[in-house]
Amino acid sequence: MQSPLHHNPAPGDDAIRQALARAVAALTGGHPITAGDVRPLPQKGIAHRHYHLGGTDGWLARVPRLSQFALAAGDNLTYQAACFARAAASGHTPRLHHVLPPSAALPMGALVIDAIAGEALKPTRDMAAVAVCLAQVHGLPMPAPPARPPLADHSDPVAGTMAFIEDQARHIDAAVPMPEVRRALAEELAWARRFADRVAGQAQPRALVLSDTHPGNFLRAADGKAWFVDLEKALYGAPAIDLAHASLFTSTTWDIAAHGVLDRDAVMAFYGAYLAAVPAERAAALRPWLNDMRRLTWLRTTTWSCKWAATRSAAAANGDADETADAAERTLRAHIAERLRNFTAPATVARCRAEWLDSDPLDLARA
Repeated sequence: MQSPLHHNPAPGDDAIRQALARAVAALTGGHPITAGDVRPLPQKGIAHRHYHLGGTDGWLARVPRLSQFALAAGDNLTYQAACFARAAASGHTPRLHHVLPPSAALPMGALVIDAIAGEALKPTRDMAAVAVCLAQVHGLPMPAPPARPPLADHSDPVAGTMAFIEDQARHIDAAVPMPEVRRALAEELAWARRFADRVAGQAQPRALVLSDTHPGNFLRAADGKAWFVDLEKALYGAPAIDLAHASLFTSTTWDIAAHGVLDRDAVMAFYGAYLAAVPAERAAALRPWLNDMRRLTWLRTTTWSCKWAATRSAAAANGDADETADAAERTLRAHIAERLRNFTAPATVARCRAEWLDSDPLDLARA
């Protein structure tokens, strides 16, 4: 979840399916596959379309429509390919098979990856499986610094997150009409700056992290295993941010299908499951960071919603609307807009802040 967006006009669905069929036939040595074998999956987000590739060994085409890191088409494809390649050894993410370069029919290219058979997560049921998935990804060895590109490398995750927050916070006044919410966000921003100053130079555990870990980006297999399937924003950074983003109220209510509200006991159980799944030394090093990184992650997400709202409002005012969106995409966009408005609703802000402002605050170090 980052904006502004780098968007390439997409050809029609028929042209995409034909291009994928031709590319897959070439990749498989002329194995017969037609556009009819390329079946679009229900749309889950606005950044990609996914197509099941019939007649292959369980392949899926992931076709970018825009870059949420504002990358050019080739750079975006290279970044995402590295995300899939680096995480595959965890056994909890799809394997990457082929990279299809940008072309007239596929302006942002495509990735050919494993199709994962599964259903949407239920946050109230499946967070222990999410904890295991994250522990496996975070447990992968970090390469030496020269080998980490093209993935971003946040040597100081707090400073890296603060850079996002400071950029996004410039849009609060334009996006938030409620004065009580603007005051609350100003208080949180002041806290975040104090926190960043206090911990400057202090090391916290780092790993390959997935970044956009809301429950909608996972699938639950028939055996209960959680798979993370949207590897667009992986980087080297703080596992504590992945844990927070997986379980905050703003995350567990984001996706239409993977929607649920975790009470405090469920949040504690999720963190406890994760800490039990990682080496004891790693768990001990993480515990002092969990509460503050959760608070910082909430502010990152909430200010992101402000930037999105402000930039989309400006685009609409300039008449920059996507006239090609079909009914399903319009429904999805309406849902996203509604959730983003909810991020800064007074009740949502109060609910989330209660975790650290209540007389009995959440204490994740005890999970």
